[in-house]
Amino acid sequence: MSFAGKTAFVTGAGGGMGLQIACDLMAAGANVAMVDVKPQPDCIPLGAGNFIYLKSDLSDDAAVKAAVAQTVEAFGGIDLLANVAGVLWFDRDKSALEMDMDVWDTVFRINLKSMVHTTRHIAPHMKAAGGGSMVHFSTIQCLRGDDAPQDAYQASKAGVIALSKSLAIQLGRANIRSNVILPGPAQSPMQARWDDDAAAIENLSQVVPLGRVGQVTDMSNACLFLLSDKASFITGTELVVDGGLLARP
Repeated sequence: MSFAGKTAFVTGAGGGMGLQIACDLMAAGANVAMVDVKPQPDCIPLGAGNFIYLKSDLSDDAAVKAAVAQTVEAFGGIDLLANVAGVLWFDRDKSALEMDMDVWDTVFRINLKSMVHTTRHIAPHMKAAGGGSMVHFSTIQCLRGDDAPQDAYQASKAGVIALSKSLAIQLGRANIRSNVILPGPAQSPMQARWDDDAAAIENLSQVVPLGRVGQVTDMSNACLFLLSDKASFITGTELVVDGGLLARP
């Protein structure tokens, strides 16, 4: 897949899936605005495309508007959006029956409201370019319950699906597509609890039909497909990338 001549705005690009997606897009020729509240990673491999790194709080509408403006100034427009940023706080996010509601509000601001900010400021630039593609990251957890719940995470990520479907309908006539990726268990900074626990990864791998947990490259490959012209007739849908886990009874 070639993204030569395209400009992408990738959130959560300071590490994990977002960083992988940004690097893969650059390798495929895209210019990329890498956006994250975290500092720029030390080593970003050079690709055919260029990048700018914008340290920005995505829950702040004015900050996102400014980051979008900087991207347009640097590269002339925006064709692609990957909303990857999100938080999963195992120590604070728990059952809605008992959790601190300030935590609930903060998780929703980061996981869902940030998506409102990026889409509302980027959609006009996609319209001006004659079309574009958006991919938003949710989770398979929003499709099922959990006996160790992270209710704010799951509910906010369910909202990502609902908003994406609405955007697909609103923006379809402008040739702008909106889709969602639902990752299953994957080794990434969000799941740092597995870094020194090989037994936990092995036990989980035994439950996944494909026999392993996902990698950030699996999620990036799916994202680039949905962003690309090869998915030009796909919008308003969800792609589950979980090694077959949801297929289990």
